[in-house]
Amino acid sequence: MYIVLGRFQPFHKGHAHLVEAALAKGATTIAIGSSQSDSSLNNPWSADEREKMIRAWLGDREATIVQIPDINDPPNWVEHASKFHGHGTLVTSDESTKILYEDSDFPVEWVTLTNRDSLEGWRVRATLKMLSTVYETEAQRQIMLHSIPSEVVDWLIESDALYRLYSMSRDLEHAG
Repeated sequence: MYIVLGRFQPFHKGHAHLVEAALAKGATTIAIGSSQSDSSLNNPWSADEREKMIRAWLGDREATIVQIPDINDPPNWVEHASKFHGHGTLVTSDESTKILYEDSDFPVEWVTLTNRDSLEGWRVRATLKMLSTVYETEAQRQIMLHSIPSEVVDWLIESDALYRLYSMSRDLEHAG
């Protein structure tokens, strides 16, 4: 079994690349981390919503999806997470996750991700936060498609999932 771990806030093309690599090798479990996190600009979507994004992207492809609450204790994370995602081989492009799992004698397969910097979750969320003020759906779609798979873009638009980024940041001080 192959395991892909992430917060998926939101599920973007970097995540899709990792899951594709895992699916090509065999049975795959997608582990949604920080499943209990309160809604914030860093965690705008619930674990259930993130699972819906992933399922929209997966379509007919088979993968197990599990939700893992964070314990904010890196030395004990792998033991904790394994209770949810099971044992197998972790597929990752994140250096700190690789080291954490390898230090726990967990098999890890490294996947090189091109454009990793532009696909960091905080960058994608910052772009989505700006797009939350744009009312033209087609303009939103065109920008999102650069970093987010089309099925997830559709889910974000159909679920009106960008608006919450606007409402969360309304009372923040803005530059300009």
